[in-house]
Amino acid sequence: MQTMKFSKLNGLIAATFTPMDTAGEVDLSIIDAYARRMIDNGVTGAFVCGTTGESTSLVTSERKAIAEAWIKAAGDRLKVIVHAGSNSQKEAIELARHAGEVGAYAVAAIAPSFFKPENVSDLTDFFAPIAAAAPQLPFYYYNMPSMTGVNLSVPAFLTEGKKKMPNLAGVKFTHNNLMEMGECIALNDGEFEVLHGYDEVLIAGLALGVKAGVGSTYNYIPEVYLGIIDAISKNDLLTARKLQMRSIEMVKIIIKYGGGVRGGKAVMTLMGIECGSCRSPFAAFGKDEYESLRNDLKKAGFMD
Repeated sequence: MQTMKFSKLNGLIAATFTPMDTAGEVDLSIIDAYARRMIDNGVTGAFVCGTTGESTSLVTSERKAIAEAWIKAAGDRLKVIVHAGSNSQKEAIELARHAGEVGAYAVAAIAPSFFKPENVSDLTDFFAPIAAAAPQLPFYYYNMPSMTGVNLSVPAFLTEGKKKMPNLAGVKFTHNNLMEMGECIALNDGEFEVLHGYDEVLIAGLALGVKAGVGSTYNYIPEVYLGIIDAISKNDLLTARKLQMRSIEMVKIIIKYGGGVRGGKAVMTLMGIECGSCRSPFAAFGKDEYESLRNDLKKAGFMD
């Protein structure tokens, strides 16, 4: 089986939120302005319908419509990675095929989290037909053990997966096992791309050699992370550490309001991109809660 090589990503890839109206329906009309904001702020890509995008709360037709809207809005200015992951392999295949048909840059998929693969071979067998549904596109394994409960060796997955998936490009590494991240980066002399997945420790990933990250807070404070990348490139660790602490301050605030999806969506709304509330089981954001969040952001200097 002939392997494929793809150009590697650089910079910030925003894990995008799914805008919803007051009735909880997907609001595609927001995506044009949303994409322009990302482009203007120096973001290089969009990771759509992932965890931040509430993929498991969406139906297949909604996920397809969101992917199409982002690809249209992005043009050639943002690389759109469509997350096709699902507990249903058939649904994931359908979503991956659709992403290839409508012009996505790449496809990603998270491990199934209800019936879980017991070993690396099971995981590669699950993903192989998904990757094959869009064979011309880079395919990324979205590794997030904290959500899936699947904590199999990623270096082993990459090694074995490449034998079954010639378009396997790398991994979105949303895990705090930095030793394993380093192994993935070094594997086969840097063959695979590792997309850093934890915003609050981007500095660690950059130190290990990652070139791109996927994160939810890149949506609203990208300047902090662009500053970290720039500082690391200049070996200015003091500045990089200070900026990473700014990131941590933001993460602490959004955790207070329900985490990166619920709290982050509210931050986007306060910063001018109306993303609405999350779908159940997340509770809707109320007026008093928005005001409290606004005050916390002002105190931390994020609403200047």
